[in-house]
Amino acid sequence: MTAYDVARLLPSIPELRALCRALAALDVVLSPDSEDRHHHYSTAWAPGEELASMRDGAGNEYDIVFTAAGAYVRGFDHESPMSPYATDDDEPWPGVLDTVPDVFRKCVEEPAFSDEFDMPYLTVCLWREHGDTAWRHGDIAFPDGGDDGAAWLFALLTDGTPEAFQDWAQDYYEMPVDLGAVRHFYAGLPLTADVVTALNPATTLAAVTDPVVAAGYPV
Repeated sequence: MTAYDVARLLPSIPELRALCRALAALDVVLSPDSEDRHHHYSTAWAPGEELASMRDGAGNEYDIVFTAAGAYVRGFDHESPMSPYATDDDEPWPGVLDTVPDVFRKCVEEPAFSDEFDMPYLTVCLWREHGDTAWRHGDIAFPDGGDDGAAWLFALLTDGTPEAFQDWAQDYYEMPVDLGAVRHFYAGLPLTADVVTALNPATTLAAVTDPVVAAGYPV
């Protein structure tokens, strides 16, 4: 499974935005005191832009920039043979960025997604303008015996079910995770004290309200 498959499985831009906000809000409630949460969402990334991101703490990550034009997706699997740091020329894998449209060039060149030499580091790139009927990607010849990491990087976004998040969160946080509470978030229903308690009895609605609101999720 590569970027080609992820492009077929990702939901529409509005649905993806809502899912990313739900993931970020869930992580706030499950880990309210952490500064290094797995999923983040910023409604104030840049003027007119919002950012969803994932950091696994081991050097693997993704970012989704929601812009006036649509959405730009980058993912980086640091162990992929398609990593710029695994190639002979220290450049992004051929085809990954070659056909990104001009409306997303600012995202390609974003310093936060580049190293100290201004080289974009990524193994996956997708984009979708509001007028598109599907997610798009470059024309890529994948290496023998290797892929771009897209399958596992975007697994929660391509599956899109509360059950998938529950399975992941119970493994990641090593604690029971209430499926009904997760479904509440996935439905985009406003956060309540009861849902917070069901998901994490060790915290309160008051303690998580500000970061949940910052993630664009309704309270």
